[in-house]
Amino acid sequence: MNFGGTLRVNKFACFTLVFILFLIIYWRSGGAGYPTDKNDLINIKSLLKAAIHAAERGGKKVIEGKNHELNIKSKGKTLEGANDPVTDADYASHCAMYYGLKNTFPKLNVISEEHSKDDSSCQNQDVIDIEATPTDHRTIDYMNDEHVYVKDVTVWIDPLDATQEYTEGLYQYVTTMVCVAINGVPIVGVIHYPFPTRTYWGWYTKKTSSNIPNIQHKDENKEKPRVVISRSHPGTVANIAKESFGLKTVVTQAAGAGDKVMGVVNGNFDVYLHATAIKKWDLCAGNAIIKAVDGKMTTIKGAEIDYSPDSGVKVTDGILVTRYDHDYYLSKLPKSLTGQT
Repeated sequence: MNFGGTLRVNKFACFTLVFILFLIIYWRSGGAGYPTDKNDLINIKSLLKAAIHAAERGGKKVIEGKNHELNIKSKGKTLEGANDPVTDADYASHCAMYYGLKNTFPKLNVISEEHSKDDSSCQNQDVIDIEATPTDHRTIDYMNDEHVYVKDVTVWIDPLDATQEYTEGLYQYVTTMVCVAINGVPIVGVIHYPFPTRTYWGWYTKKTSSNIPNIQHKDENKEKPRVVISRSHPGTVANIAKESFGLKTVVTQAAGAGDKVMGVVNGNFDVYLHATAIKKWDLCAGNAIIKAVDGKMTTIKGAEIDYSPDSGVKVTDGILVTRYDHDYYLSKLPKSLTGQT
């Protein structure tokens, strides 16, 4: 009996040893699913810190830019016929944000709204100190590290959102934005306001910056929802909102997708509605933050937005952003917009 019991223990020990040896050999041979180099992994906590630093670096360039010749150019017209301007401040912010991140994480895939014809003049950006926690965001120090494969990460940046308003001196709408998407899903979002300086961030399923308020749900808001729409691309959205949500709907125009999403996040609006095409660098950071407060952003057809690098940069079906009652507002939109039958 004792011999039999000993044999069973030895068999188990042998199996365990063989299994461990197999794992070691598989790992060293570069088997799928195992990193062969620590540089294949990236720490999302460190990337959050870097994203805040990058957005704030870009914000400083935006502030500096308003004191110089803007050198306004046009990238063309929107579908609504509005001018789509770009300035030297857009490019300066792009340089600071894009190359700050790329020089810190060389393997990171970063997609920016802006690229100058000759980026060589702005590649000499300082590496971001990812050990230094950004001012006013010490809560990050108490969060756990989380590592993912860098190949699965795409960072979307908007170096200057609301450029049209920036050229008009309507600085309250201007933001710089950084978003971290993992396998196409927005996970970390940073939205920085240069005027006055403040930064909001959200890490989906983890935490948000301490300046994001806890907004209580009010069911009566559905009777007279506060809807924010684009100032420069209004189209027929105001009419759609009132026809969909009722005549008591209060429609406000604002600029910059980042600012409009933060209006919903901070409880100033119940709905952000946009009915035409919009770019993903305008949306990704806000998408991550609204998710982090248990809100939702979808297309007006109810589809989630894919932020994978090969998914294209344009969302053609408009967007609906809410902190509460998303399905309710989605159900009220015209079937011609939502594709419902």
